[in-house]
Amino acid sequence: MKGLLQRVSSASVEVAGKRIAAIGPGLLVFLGVERDDAKAQVDTLLNRILCYRLFADESGRMNLSVQDCEGALLVVPQFTLAADTRRGRRPSFSPAADPATSERLFQDFLQSAGQVLPPARLQSGQFGADMQVSLVNNGPVTFLLES
Repeated sequence: MKGLLQRVSSASVEVAGKRIAAIGPGLLVFLGVERDDAKAQVDTLLNRILCYRLFADESGRMNLSVQDCEGALLVVPQFTLAADTRRGRRPSFSPAADPATSERLFQDFLQSAGQVLPPARLQSGQFGADMQVSLVNNGPVTFLLES
């Protein structure tokens, strides 16, 4: 399982011209599910995301997590993160989980995150939809975490 984290000042998702999710300061997380992923990877990755220190403290050092600064999470499913891009000019999606497994683990991720974060601080994209994602990357700060 992969999570591409972007520290944002704001981010939003639109589907068919309608805004379905938006956050202020926090993390935009693109979530990619791979073939052998299970609930254990969900829990590991969520814990890492929530505790990963990428927000500035009073000294300007990246010492605070999204929880420390009471930031929000916008979680967007993105199967292309599971692509194998090591060869050629076209990605292979054979490492990606099947759609049913991916959707189940995406929902598990959201449910687990919802047990930790208040509803106002947790938003999500729509699985399987053609989404338009807008963001203001703060920094820019972007990290790829894997479980």
